[in-house]
Amino acid sequence: MAELAHSTPPAVPPIAEEQAVSPWKEAWKSFRKNKLAIVGLSIVLFFILIALFADFIAPYEFADQKLADKHLPPSSEHLFGTDQFGRDILSRVIYGARISLGVGFISVAGSVIVGSFLGIIAGYYGKWVDTIISRFFDILLAFPSILLAIAVVAVLGPSLRNALIAIAIINVPTFGRLLRSRVLTVKEEEYITAAKAIGMTDSRILIHHILPNSLAPIIVQGTLAIATAIIEAAALGFLGMGAQPPAPEWGKMLADSREFILDAPWTVLFPGLAIMLTVLGFNLMGDGLRDALDPRMKN
Repeated sequence: MAELAHSTPPAVPPIAEEQAVSPWKEAWKSFRKNKLAIVGLSIVLFFILIALFADFIAPYEFADQKLADKHLPPSSEHLFGTDQFGRDILSRVIYGARISLGVGFISVAGSVIVGSFLGIIAGYYGKWVDTIISRFFDILLAFPSILLAIAVVAVLGPSLRNALIAIAIINVPTFGRLLRSRVLTVKEEEYITAAKAIGMTDSRILIHHILPNSLAPIIVQGTLAIATAIIEAAALGFLGMGAQPPAPEWGKMLADSREFILDAPWTVLFPGLAIMLTVLGFNLMGDGLRDALDPRMKN
């Protein structure tokens, strides 16, 4: 008994507390493991850097014409050759990255702002508000996107600014319906009910609770929408309803060179490759973000 009284209990090892990991850090860690997503991110960053430093990278001004050098094949002096006006295609492709990426980012940003606002209002308040906004989305989605964009540009007039507006309009329903469905799920959570019980205003609930919990699908859809916007801008440019000459927009470059596709195929090849690689980069990156941010894709 004395031995038991004086004996000390065995030391219990302390329980290691798990450090809380930010969901964004966890998503980035998952994203880095996706090799195709990293390839897509690298392509996107490459074109962004080209667009930002075009003034320093481009060997010539994109509008410089030298008719004596028209349709020169790729060489050490003109790496991508020249077009029908003797303009350096490499320089025009580099400067064209500014236009295509600018249209993609700005138009999608506008679509996200307007679509998210309408989608959140429709999903949160429901009833007649939801009915009106949802029918507005249905009307826009009833038209093929490129035809609706053409109609908008036809009304506003052909220009890069109006093409940007048209692309923003046709993408509004996508983000609106995405946010509406997300809000319909989130607003039934217990913490939203608790926020209402303590008297929190609707605006604070929407901004501080519902919107932050809806960012993941917005980011994924936004990345994929940029790729779509670049294609739509190129399509409008090809039809002569986007950027106007002498702007080096990739779609317009394809349209101007289509009649020389047999005699000077490089005039079509390099702008087409630029469109393909940029869209591929955003699609790969968007797929990687979807896998990283969607909890259903995790083991």
